[in-house]
Amino acid sequence: MQRVLFITSTRIGDAIINSGVLDHLVRTRPQARFTIACGPLAASLFSETPRLERIIVMRKKKAGLHWLDLWRQTVGLKWDLVVDLRCSVTSHFLRARQRRILEKSKIPIPKVAEAASVLGLDAPPDPRLHLSGAVRTEAADRLPGDGPWLAICPSASWIFKVWPAENFADFIRRFTASGGVMPDAHVVMLGGPGDAVYAQPIFDALPQTSFVDLVGLGLPETAACLERCRLYVGNDSGLMHMAAAVGTPTLGLFGPSDDRCYAPWGEHTDAVRGPATFAEIDGAHDDRREHPESLLADLTVDTVYDAAKALFERTA
Repeated sequence: MQRVLFITSTRIGDAIINSGVLDHLVRTRPQARFTIACGPLAASLFSETPRLERIIVMRKKKAGLHWLDLWRQTVGLKWDLVVDLRCSVTSHFLRARQRRILEKSKIPIPKVAEAASVLGLDAPPDPRLHLSGAVRTEAADRLPGDGPWLAICPSASWIFKVWPAENFADFIRRFTASGGVMPDAHVVMLGGPGDAVYAQPIFDALPQTSFVDLVGLGLPETAACLERCRLYVGNDSGLMHMAAAVGTPTLGLFGPSDDRCYAPWGEHTDAVRGPATFAEIDGAHDDRREHPESLLADLTVDTVYDAAKALFERTA
């Protein structure tokens, strides 16, 4: 038996981006058992990993003491392979036959490709989430029949990355209208705990639209529902990367984040932004994270509609 320690991200989106590397290891090391170290938000994403031995949840502590905790929990074993996508010092102080520690790219490249470089892979493996039969059965109950289902996530980790709610409402109205691309489609509203504040203005603006409100649903359950959707449109967020990873045609909305690095990955995906480049938006603000409003104001509904229509038709 081989033992592999896989150290991945705290953030949901980054953990999903890194999941292709984990899946590559699962497929190419059939004798290996896996221990996965990640943050609490991402932990449930890995619960169905084949031959999973343990998930170590790293809860952030002052002065980086969570890394000391990880060392204490892993130093007693001899690892056949340690793969560290967090670029940590801890990996150097573990007993390992092989260790692969990510070196971040100095130029903007897709984060999926950057993650694959830790193993020297020329063709980056697609992100992949392993889901149980139980969550897929629950998803079929939540989204019965053939739909069609249009998935929308109007939230993001920061307000400056959020397309305005009135734009989402206008897009949904037009896209699901009788003459739209998905006439009479059911709209699946997604988001994390506390994201109802982003969804409610859209509900209020579209009282006649058929919504399925799944805001706050668990990550594996959300992924299984996304598998059943015909199209996903949403901000740059973890759920955008999740939609792409489960094979749903995915359109990511960008502005103050770099689509060269964080665009959804795969042939069934696309990213769209307004006329301002990431560099222009970034250069206009000392600290985007302090900005109290959306920085996607230049991304029009027409632009998103046309991009979503093109993606829908390309993936028919």
